[in-house]
Amino acid sequence: MVSWKLSTLLLLSLTALNAFAQVDAEIVEEVAEEPQTPNLKVSISTSFPQAEIFGVKLINGHATQAVLSISNSEPEPVSLSIIGGSLIQDAGDESQIMRNLTAARYATEIPAGEETTVTYTFSTEMHPQDVRLQLVAVLKDSKDAFYTLSAYNETVAVVEAPTSILDPQIIFLYLVLLSAFGGTVYFIYNTWITTLFPQKRRGGKGGERVKRSSTGSKKVDPSDQAAVVGADGSAVTTGAKIYDESWIPAQHLQRPEAKRVRSGTPKTKVKS
Repeated sequence: MVSWKLSTLLLLSLTALNAFAQVDAEIVEEVAEEPQTPNLKVSISTSFPQAEIFGVKLINGHATQAVLSISNSEPEPVSLSIIGGSLIQDAGDESQIMRNLTAARYATEIPAGEETTVTYTFSTEMHPQDVRLQLVAVLKDSKDAFYTLSAYNETVAVVEAPTSILDPQIIFLYLVLLSAFGGTVYFIYNTWITTLFPQKRRGGKGGERVKRSSTGSKKVDPSDQAAVVGADGSAVTTGAKIYDESWIPAQHLQRPEAKRVRSGTPKTKVKS
């Protein structure tokens, strides 16, 4: 008896789940289909607060906000269930759905003769181009009958997000490009440009070194000159000392004294 009751409850639960799933599937199908204007006195107007003067632009990677104003002229209240949409590309007489937007569920009741404003947010990520944006709203009346109303159906532009100079990725890209350009210029300069200019030599040839030493020598101080008597008796003066005397023995550093040589026979003294 107990097992029979459990089986009955399980069967009823499965039946209820299947019914709810069927209702959700029907709602999704109605959103995906072309919106049809029902015999329902409800009007919807859509605006985009972030729109520019030149039209609505969908920026890739940024959320687009649509504000829907729903006015109920029915004698009974209606409820907003779902807002969805799609991006369509028109090619002549044919239309192709490029991307379906994420549907958002609502449980907003609109009293009779009143107006309610709701917000629907979506984002895009596709190539920049002009597409037709189609937004639809699924409403439910007091008899639980669903209606699909067109909320927006105009051409919009899909654009990329504007880049900022202070973006870290842009700054890093600039640094990489600048480094590559500087390395290329340095390579070209060292490879081709430096060969066009004559290079200065450090030492030069022997004649040039002698010429430089003779022209750039300082005046010799007479006190630093040493007199040397040669074989012919003439004195030869040498310039300033340009060598290190620390490694020369002392006996070699002594200057030779000039000796007087007497000519003829020496005179003898006569004793008285």
